[in-house]
Amino acid sequence: MANMEERVEIGTLMERVAVYSPEADTEMLRRAYEFAEKAHAGQKRLTGDPYITHPLAVADILAKIQADPVAVAAALLHDTVEDTGVSIEDIQEQFGERIAHLVAGVTKLTRLDFSSRQDQQAHNLRKMFLAMADDIGVILIKLADRLHNMRTLDPLPAQDRQRNARETLHIFAPLAHRLGISQINWELEDLALKYLEPAAYWDIVEKLGRSREARVAQLELVQRELQEALDEAELPARIEGRAKHIYSIYRKMEQQRVDFGQIADLTALRVITDTVDHCYAALGVVHSLWMPVAGQFTDYIAKPKSNKYQSLHTKVFGPDNQPMEIQIRTEQMHRQAEYGVAAHWRYKEEDSDPQLDEQISWLRQMLDLETDLEESHEFLELLELDLFQDQVFVFTPDGDVIDLPGGAGPIDFAYRIHTEVGDHCAGARVNGQIVPLDYSFQNGDIVEIITSPHAQPSRDWLRIIKSSRAKDKVRKFLRQQTEEENIRAGRQQLAEVFAKSRRLVGKTLDEKLLAPVAEHLNYPTVDSLLAAIGYGEVEPATVVDHLVRGLDRRPQTLTEEVELTLPEAPAVPSAEEAMLVSVEGIRGLECRLARCCNPLPGDEIIGYVTRGSGISVHRSTCKNLAYLQEKEPERLVSLQWATGTNEARFRTRIEIIASDRVGLLSHITAIVSDCDINIVAAEANAEGREFARLLLTLDITSRRDLDRLIDRLRKLIDVIGVRRLPVAKEAS
Repeated sequence: MANMEERVEIGTLMERVAVYSPEADTEMLRRAYEFAEKAHAGQKRLTGDPYITHPLAVADILAKIQADPVAVAAALLHDTVEDTGVSIEDIQEQFGERIAHLVAGVTKLTRLDFSSRQDQQAHNLRKMFLAMADDIGVILIKLADRLHNMRTLDPLPAQDRQRNARETLHIFAPLAHRLGISQINWELEDLALKYLEPAAYWDIVEKLGRSREARVAQLELVQRELQEALDEAELPARIEGRAKHIYSIYRKMEQQRVDFGQIADLTALRVITDTVDHCYAALGVVHSLWMPVAGQFTDYIAKPKSNKYQSLHTKVFGPDNQPMEIQIRTEQMHRQAEYGVAAHWRYKEEDSDPQLDEQISWLRQMLDLETDLEESHEFLELLELDLFQDQVFVFTPDGDVIDLPGGAGPIDFAYRIHTEVGDHCAGARVNGQIVPLDYSFQNGDIVEIITSPHAQPSRDWLRIIKSSRAKDKVRKFLRQQTEEENIRAGRQQLAEVFAKSRRLVGKTLDEKLLAPVAEHLNYPTVDSLLAAIGYGEVEPATVVDHLVRGLDRRPQTLTEEVELTLPEAPAVPSAEEAMLVSVEGIRGLECRLARCCNPLPGDEIIGYVTRGSGISVHRSTCKNLAYLQEKEPERLVSLQWATGTNEARFRTRIEIIASDRVGLLSHITAIVSDCDINIVAAEANAEGREFARLLLTLDITSRRDLDRLIDRLRKLIDVIGVRRLPVAKEAS
């Protein structure tokens, strides 16, 4: 049953934190409380209580799940910036950067509208919530804040109670579940049910109350019998009784379509011991006492759940032949099950970087989030977002959340709303301010599109649009314009690129020259090819690339196209062995690039003095260098790129996995050429029936050029992946 609201004093809070974290600065908690009490002076909650009771209760919720004492202190201050005249700078000056960062994060989330009208909106809001919280403490405070608000919901109007309960059930309870914080998760679910389905909630409460005496008596009997058996086996263990929470019973009744009286396992036993070996030994004791239910044993110790949950689960026929669930775990597993990600801070190594360690813990936990089976497709989407670095979440004026690619702007948003809105997009207001069409959204922006009957898409839009959906819509619009206009625009764009090609000097851009290219790209006429350039379907650089290379015959696959058009051997000798570096200002030393990491200008480098082969140049992050540094640190020397390096060319290799189709190579080579990079050699191999593996050997001037090229290649729709490879050693 959900917890009743209880008053807590600052002294009690300090004592609670000191129990699980004796080294904590509890005086900091007192200072934070006094600061918040002064800031909230005169403010009252709808319950009539002084406002300070809320942050104090939120902090106490975190202390009960043994959260980081710094997060507990931030919880005391979490509403000061939002509801009083206190600034983040005031918080930082008084309590330091970390607490100020946590308070700022909670303040940012508080300003979001978490109203959800449908499941997909709730899903998007959960993603936005996580995307905007870059410290796990922010989420813990927000979850505790929501829990206390749910405990004190009665003074609100019925409509607001329902709205808050719906948000809690669809957004906040799933977050607590996925972060493994069962103590918060189950209470949020119970409280949400209380306001969404009050009749069902109180019916279960009443029936639990009537059967409580019998259940307690049976539980005490079973606990006593099992404890005696464990003691006889000399297994150190304690036993707890665990009652199913109300929402769990409600869900089981709904899903299995059974009455309350048909649910047998309303309580469960939890055996907590000291080691994994003793867990399995205790399991043997349990099964020797009571007959196990067939097919009802799960080993989450050998194979933990994805949110790190570990325990042995078994179901047995207990006294009176009634099914009974028993869980067996160690103390550490128990803390993980109860407190989830909140407990991670306790296991840091003393010499680790706290901020780095917290980020690693956060990333690891996010990648390991638990998900319900019915939401597995959504969870896969969550992981594919790579922690949302490539997405941005913005609001419509009505409060709906729209997720777009990172860097997206008003045009992408407009086409997500409706094609007509996109076609007539004339501008946008973001957070009430007029912004240009090339504005890039930030998480949480509120966007309103300004339309005009006279506005229409232009070819310039294709350069600033980020979403494929919007690009397709713009191209479709441009395609439907008069063919003469598209042909004229395409001819002009092609002529501009054609004129820049040194290889085509003296050539005339006429139908005879373009006809083979049109045929190769599957366009029936030169005019249809020019129109395709005009409405953005074909890049003019692709056509120029075909003109430069010529088309002796039409290849059928990417592999064949490589064989026909790209060199099979290096056109020029590699310059990497003559790499220009200097050691403490001295140039001219014999140096060579290490093939294990193949550094390029722009990388931080360190030299290893070899025995008889000069200096081997490594990237500072090279794993082999770390080994050498441990074994022979005296042979390492500081290096820097010498003046003049930018004029040199250095050999590197990249691997591209892409759909095996004709025409892709021309896109790739056009991008390489546009980056002013020379392709020295290439090879391609079929990877299955649909994909090809393309290896390009390139001459590069700097790391920056290579990174820019790889970034552009990854944006091609047919490209599955791009990565840099070590340069293969040439045969002597």
